[in-house]
Amino acid sequence: MGSRSAEKDDSATETRRGSLSVTESNTDCNGDVLPPPPPPPPPPPADGSQFEEGDKVLANHKGCFYEAKVLEVAYKDNEWNYYVHYIGWNKSWDEWRGHDCVLKHTEENLEKQGVKQGIKSAMAWRVSKMKPRCPNVARGRKRKQDSVDTVVSPMEENLVPSDNLLTFNIPRALRKQLTDDCEFVTQMRKLVELPCSPNVDDILKKYTESKMTKHGMVSNSVEEILKGLRCYFDNALPVMLLYNNERKQYEATVSGDVSPSSVYGAEHLLRLFVKLPELLIRVNLAEETLKELQDEFVDILRFLRNNQSSLFVSTYKAVEEMEKQEN
Repeated sequence: MGSRSAEKDDSATETRRGSLSVTESNTDCNGDVLPPPPPPPPPPPADGSQFEEGDKVLANHKGCFYEAKVLEVAYKDNEWNYYVHYIGWNKSWDEWRGHDCVLKHTEENLEKQGVKQGIKSAMAWRVSKMKPRCPNVARGRKRKQDSVDTVVSPMEENLVPSDNLLTFNIPRALRKQLTDDCEFVTQMRKLVELPCSPNVDDILKKYTESKMTKHGMVSNSVEEILKGLRCYFDNALPVMLLYNNERKQYEATVSGDVSPSSVYGAEHLLRLFVKLPELLIRVNLAEETLKELQDEFVDILRFLRNNQSSLFVSTYKAVEEMEKQEN
């Protein structure tokens, strides 16, 4: 009896200990019952993801769709998610986008969503953040000299290469063109007569035709760069490409649906090339995009130099004479 009783007591003790251990495993240090572990995530749908790694898509970023490439695919929060790289932009912009933020890359979606393509949108971004002003207001002799420096000096400096810096030199003949242009406007009070012929639209068209003659075709990326350059010119001209005494002429000529690129010519287009390095340094472009832009800009400058006599005006008119003609 004694031994059986002892065995029974030992058994009971083991049972109680076992029960206690089970209870302890489901309570915290205060004795409160812990919630059950979360259920495993549901398996991805059998039909699979709509896009795969490497697919070219349209991805939504802050309300606008951009061309992008799918780098990774993951099923999370009951939907497919895509890690995308925006084409033409630095990889620091790569991000995860949900299923609803990614569309197929089709001509219909490109047109429907008004897609902002990499190079074009990157070029226009910097100017769109600026407020209109005249950067070359002449106040006295020293200020006039500053105006000349503003136009000419950036390209005469030895620019240090970096990941986000365009490095190209304006040919000597075009640098002299810039200096003469500045002296005519700021010191002699003479302006380019508007509208110019050829205008910026005509010049870019002539450049495209010259590439067609030379290579037999114009790539999509070159067409995109030229569209972006035109867009950039239209936005930049009233912001930073006019001298103070040119503003009245601008306000009288450009209004409504008239674009600066249909009115102004090579003189003001050349001023834009001076400003491009300092403007695009703050745009987070991919290295390959920056190199492509640089090569194309150098080629356009070469075209301007080779056709300088036919693209640039030979005479400037005095402001008083132009106002008298208008009256």
